[in-house]
Amino acid sequence: MDEMTIVGFRALDDLLHEFEQVGLGELPELTSRCAARLGLRDVTIYLADVQQDVLIPMPGSGTPEDDPEPPVLDIDDSLAGWSYRTASLRVTEAETGGLQLWTPMMDGVERMGVLGLRGDRLDAPTLRFCRSFATLLTLIVVSKGSHSDIFTGVKRREPMRLPAEMVWAFLPPRTLQAQNVLSTAVLEPAYSIGGDGFDHSLIDHTLHTTILDSMGHDLKAGLTTSVALAGCRNARRSGADLKDLTGNVDDTLAAEFPDRYCTGVFTHLDLPTGELTWTNAGHPPPLLIRDQRLMHGALERPPESPLGLGTFTGHERHVHHQQLQPRDRVLLYTDGVTEARSDSGEMFGLDTFADFIIRATAAGEPAYEVLRRLIHSILAHHNHQLSDDATIVLFEWQPGPQLPPVTPVLL
Repeated sequence: MDEMTIVGFRALDDLLHEFEQVGLGELPELTSRCAARLGLRDVTIYLADVQQDVLIPMPGSGTPEDDPEPPVLDIDDSLAGWSYRTASLRVTEAETGGLQLWTPMMDGVERMGVLGLRGDRLDAPTLRFCRSFATLLTLIVVSKGSHSDIFTGVKRREPMRLPAEMVWAFLPPRTLQAQNVLSTAVLEPAYSIGGDGFDHSLIDHTLHTTILDSMGHDLKAGLTTSVALAGCRNARRSGADLKDLTGNVDDTLAAEFPDRYCTGVFTHLDLPTGELTWTNAGHPPPLLIRDQRLMHGALERPPESPLGLGTFTGHERHVHHQQLQPRDRVLLYTDGVTEARSDSGEMFGLDTFADFIIRATAAGEPAYEVLRRLIHSILAHHNHQLSDDATIVLFEWQPGPQLPPVTPVLL
């Protein structure tokens, strides 16, 4: 083991133990001291904002004295944003001398932000340290984030309405991945969502996904969605099958919110075989994209009553089945996606929605970046003023070998 690797290992070990004794506010100072032991400076932790528009520096991040506050960086128009979009290292010549490194902060495949730092040299041992450094900082952000509102506050650019606050508290990470599957989701308007929600989870060899759209856009709509998510998870964690899970949410909403209802889709994907099963409670049917084509009507089934009404109607819930093929993508969405209208009244539409994903997929973009750009396109189509919540869940069955890791780009 070379000397640089030994120094880096000890620096990371010391950072981990020192951080156990201090609060989150001291993290930037600790990171600067850790990096300095390898000759690195200007260490800045950037977190992606709630809408994934910009990268916001954590207060107190180390910068030159003549530039005490690092700027907010545009994800679509900056080198740091390139690192975030592609989940890759980026090395360039720094304007103030030396080399500038941007490395993504990733929780698995969930993008948290970007770590920026500068050094006179960035050889292979130093780059290995930087990757490990970013990984450790990501783990700290994820594990300690619930102990303080610092990280949450950094990521917000405007006040969040109470219904949205309640729904976000129930939502899982936007992206997860296992050996045979990737699932990712987005929802807008981020600061004022009321009735939409999503969930996804991996249990044994099954991906569980959920999308919900509650009646209304008020506090009670957010409460309805939150209770539906809790009812879904309670049934899932108790080992309920799809039919019983849907029935549990149905009965709970009928009992607690007799004047409300919620539409939704609940799916199970068996990862070894690719068998997809689902229930649909009054929601737009899932879409299937195969070989860069939208398979019209492939997952459409006879409509059933929304959640909260099944108890009253006595309608029996049906579990549907579809065999997926490798690389198939399934889309769950709420009607706010396809019904978004421009100022001239033009709807975004189902064909535009599917075509965007097909084109981006053909260009080689990862699913989570496709959805980030797609939701921004929907917002732009509606002049950034959505009249209804817009939520998308995309999952892809990926049997077979995984792609090799991305190598650094040196300019």
